[in-house]
Amino acid sequence: MSDVDLTLEEALEDLSSAEEFLDYFGVEYDAKTVHVNRLHILQRYHNYIKAQGPAPADEAPAREFYTKWLTQAYLDFVQSDALTERVFVVLQKAAGTSFVPLESLTSPKV
Repeated sequence: MSDVDLTLEEALEDLSSAEEFLDYFGVEYDAKTVHVNRLHILQRYHNYIKAQGPAPADEAPAREFYTKWLTQAYLDFVQSDALTERVFVVLQKAAGTSFVPLESLTSPKV
């Protein structure tokens, strides 16, 4: 069965890479941007969808819904970068621990 024969729900279950999602929904993209940020794009996409609640029940509005949020997730990383966007918890936590006060540094004992 080809992608064309699949329902939207079936296709969503089969898609796994950022490139597959972008191709399926017809979102134009720069391969280099996706290569560097693929997991961040997919996580941001998931976060956007989760925040919106359920997609529309009808297929055409659902396609528009998924395309809109995938496009936005991709554009977030065209206009910014993973360190700035901090999609993953590990990067969010790192934001609070990357500063070392000067007072905490000591000179080595000779």
